[in-house]
Amino acid sequence: MNRYSLFLLLALAVATSFLISVGVGPAAAGPRGFLDSLAALFGRGELHRIVIELRLPRAVMAVLTGACLGISGAILQTVSRNPLASPYTFGVSASASFGAALAIIMGAGVTGWLGRVEYYVNPLLLVANSVFFAVLSCAVISILSAARGYSPTSTVLLGVSMTFLFTAATSLIECFGTSEQVAAVVFWMFGDLSRSCWLSIASTSVALATCLGLALAVRTQLDALLAGEEVASSLGVRVGVARGIGVAVSSILVAIPTAFVGTIGFLGLVAPHVARKLVGGEVGRLVVASGLVGAAILPLADAASRALAQPMVIPVGVLTSFLGVPLLIYLALSRGRAWS
Repeated sequence: MNRYSLFLLLALAVATSFLISVGVGPAAAGPRGFLDSLAALFGRGELHRIVIELRLPRAVMAVLTGACLGISGAILQTVSRNPLASPYTFGVSASASFGAALAIIMGAGVTGWLGRVEYYVNPLLLVANSVFFAVLSCAVISILSAARGYSPTSTVLLGVSMTFLFTAATSLIECFGTSEQVAAVVFWMFGDLSRSCWLSIASTSVALATCLGLALAVRTQLDALLAGEEVASSLGVRVGVARGIGVAVSSILVAIPTAFVGTIGFLGLVAPHVARKLVGGEVGRLVVASGLVGAAILPLADAASRALAQPMVIPVGVLTSFLGVPLLIYLALSRGRAWS
């Protein structure tokens, strides 16, 4: 099967996953309810309102968030030459979560002090804090790992250390919040798409389009990085600039959706590995395919989170973590195999 057919199949998988996410919910359960929900997109009544106001934004945000995390993981694995690199293992998710928690509990961050309670849901503050701390985490890892020649082992250890650091910092600031604020942070950090709205969709769409364009613009330089810094430099690639763009793009792709839906683990690890099996390691194809794989997986996971324990909704971040654990075990057991 040629790569164009594969991309078409991936796009169809995204569309199917999206429709399943729209059609599944406690308001209309079962196969008949699924069909009624899809028909309600063009109808009227209570089910129409539920689908349009609740399920549709949630499904759209799931597609966008899945694409962002998949692309971010692919870029991180490329610039670090590390198959274990992902927003979760690199500490990007934890640092973005810390920024959002800082805004929720303290009302403070890179956009200034906005008050402890009145403004803790300010979307500008959430996004700005998440982006700032995500970029900061990636920058620290890049600078420190450069001293070790971007060794895969040292890079992963640095990422794990960032995860522990920002997780501990989040726990620390929870000590200063009210019970309502702490409960909001804990629930938010599970990773849940119920907070999706058209503002989050617009913000994530702009970030996705901009960052995908930047990633594709430097795909040749990122391809050269896979061969090593010396080879890339001999080909005229400005290694620091290319790696910096990759890190910044990855950070933004994680931080903005994380500010709205919370931490969703392991999707950025799973999607690039699936995409690499399908389309190979060329960065341009890998980035697009990883985005499509992520966009297909997350709406399905979200639909499952609503269907498995009705009327209770399982946070989608819990399901994606269960999905990522077997892959991590597989990578650990097959560590001696070549990664290409």
